[in-house]
Amino acid sequence: MHFKLLIALVEENKTDLVLEAARQAGATGSTVINHARGEGVETSKTFFGMTLETQRDMLMFLVEEHLSRSILEKIAEVAEFDQAAGSGIAFQIDVEDAVGVAHQVKKLSQVVEEEL
Repeated sequence: MHFKLLIALVEENKTDLVLEAARQAGATGSTVINHARGEGVETSKTFFGMTLETQRDMLMFLVEEHLSRSILEKIAEVAEFDQAAGSGIAFQIDVEDAVGVAHQVKKLSQVVEEEL
């Protein structure tokens, strides 16, 4: 079984919505890193040295490769990435190898066979 790592940087107030949508789309778990900070095309606005932009959360999902695109699209839809600049980003990376996922493989085997 092959995996992809989905990484989503979302507005803090949308984290729970994205986690639930990813699970409904087939993700079996996630890791959340709170209070990430970044910059896009436009630099962050500041006021007396304090950043005025909302905090982001980094969400990471290790998912089966056949499910990755639909999960990624669902994340983008729920987080409304294409609605406004600076609303977040998500991408996927190939995973060469993974350990500690035997319990996921058992569950995902049935799901992937149904997909194919």
